[in-house]
Amino acid sequence: MAERLDIGGDWHRVSTKYVWIVLVGSAIAAVVLAVIAALVWWAGDWAWWGWLLVAAWVIGFGLQLTLAPRRARAIGYRMREDDLLVRRGIAFLRFVAVPYGRMQLIDVSRGPVSRALGLSDLRFVTASASSNIAIPGLPAATADELRDQLIALAETRRAGL
Repeated sequence: MAERLDIGGDWHRVSTKYVWIVLVGSAIAAVVLAVIAALVWWAGDWAWWGWLLVAAWVIGFGLQLTLAPRRARAIGYRMREDDLLVRRGIAFLRFVAVPYGRMQLIDVSRGPVSRALGLSDLRFVTASASSNIAIPGLPAATADELRDQLIALAETRRAGL
């Protein structure tokens, strides 16, 4: 019988500052939507469209404010003997196990808001075309240390490459 995925154990969480990155992104989207609503009002006699867009903005931003902290707490990673296990999601949980030997590229990226908060995103590329694995919101020092550790593990466990 196949061994089940071990999802228990010690999970490393992303920084609580990651919530601010999500909120800033939401605020930028909200400003764009507010400009569109203003243009709709200004363009003609379509005031009800403007009110509809404002209502969508208020509801969307309110949802982001309430869900962002929970979404940040749901992201985590765990280093196991042969792979890195990454989890995310609230309603739709996603667990991805990335074997160390299949990692081809490990990328650390920092956007302007991330840099201001001292955070980084760690992204993995594997041989699979559908691999889009990322751990956002890591403290910069942790991301750099994890990248170096994963590169060392990947070098010792290359599988079929």
